[in-house]
Amino acid sequence: MAEDYCELCDLPLSQCVHGQPKPAPVEKKAPAPRVRTTTPRTPARVPGTPTRSAPRRWTSPEELKAPIVALLQESGGELPADDVFGELEERIGEQLRAGDREPSPQGEPRWQLAARKARRALQDEGLVEAGTPGVWRLSPRAR
Repeated sequence: MAEDYCELCDLPLSQCVHGQPKPAPVEKKAPAPRVRTTTPRTPARVPGTPTRSAPRRWTSPEELKAPIVALLQESGGELPADDVFGELEERIGEQLRAGDREPSPQGEPRWQLAARKARRALQDEGLVEAGTPGVWRLSPRAR
């Protein structure tokens, strides 16, 4: 009966892990290739095509840069911000989109926020000076 028991764990050889034959190695199968069954959500962008497919709800700052520079040039190179907004609205009022008159998160009309962003971009380009708060001034380069 001593032969029936494992010397390492004192269990019968039929129950002992030491007396059992080693299991056969399990073959790992390569994962099946993934096949896309639906169309991609976003089509590949073709260079030279516009990135927006839906019409804009409000005017972009890029669209306001030229009217701002023209307005400041016609007024001698500088204007108070309130006058800029008033005269700019008179000039481009008909071109504003429906969403432009909605309040922005800051509470001002969206077109005014776009005009402020356009001013910041013009400052980065060197066409408008940072200058005095509340006054928009062209740089000598833009006059």
